[in-house]
Formats: sequence, C-alpha cells, structure tokens
Amino acid sequence: MPEVRVVDEHGVNVGVLPTAQAIALARERELDLVEVSPLANPPVCKILDYNKLKYEEGKERKREKAKQKKIDIKGIRLSLRISKHDTETRMTQAQEFLGNNDKVRIEMILRGRERQHKDLAEKIIQDFITAVHQTIPVKVEQGISAQGGKLSTIIAKT
Repeated sequence: MPEVRVVDEHGVNVGVLPTAQAIALARERELDLVEVSPLANPPVCKILDYNKLKYEEGKERKREKAKQKKIDIKGIRLSLRISKHDTETRMTQAQEFLGNNDKVRIEMILRGRERQHKDLAEKIIQDFITAVHQTIPVKVEQGISAQGGKLSTIIAKT
C-alpha cells in the first residue's frame, strides 16, 4: 500500500501520507503505526502505543469474562432407604443450588439386592423432583438414565 490515511494519538486526522512517511512520523513520536481499517481506501492507520492498546484490550476481555456466570452442575445423592428428614435436607440443598441458577444432578446408587428395585428407585427420584417443583419451577433436562447400579437425572430452573 503506497499511501495511508493517518490519525494521530489524539484522534486528529493528519491526512493521506506515503507509508514510509507515516512510519517515520510514528517513530519520531516514539509510538507505533497500527492499521485500524484495512478495507478503507486508502487504509486508515493510527499512531499509538501498541503495548498500551494490547493491555487495554486484555483488561476489557478480563472484565467481560468476569461478568459471565458459569452454570455448574451440583450433585445430590439419594438412596433407596433414605429417611424423610434426609430427603428434606437434600431438597433444601437442591432448592439452594437451583436458586443460584445451577443445574442439579440427582443420583441414586443401588447396592446388592437394591438393584432389583429400579422401579422403586425411579419413583423415589420422581417424587423428589415433584417435591422440589412445588417450591421452585424446574424442568427435567435429562431423563432418568440407568448405568449399571446408578440412576441419575439432571434438573434445572425454568
């Protein structure tokens, strides 16, 4: 590119200059010549401190990343012989997790002869989801799936 439109560090339009002269002007001011709009005719270049520009962009990216909320999957483990009080405790935990916009994985591990009662285990999980749904509206994101002696499902706040 033989010529470029040059904007100085204060945002003032210097005008259209030969590329070599624009680079010399930037070096004279101990700054860098950065192409900001390559598709313009002639291309637009700005005189600025490139390291400072990179630093500011990094700070902005970091600020944007901090604003994002990562959704975690928290786990609740039930058993076939769980008591009423333990169920209430797990329900309180699930409501707290859902209140923080986290997803909840409900797991039940069946041991020994419990494996013969998968239908009862599914009913306990379904009753648990129904009980949680009475206080916080939830949707089942992943239905009850069985892997060996482990049943699990994932619920999330609607």
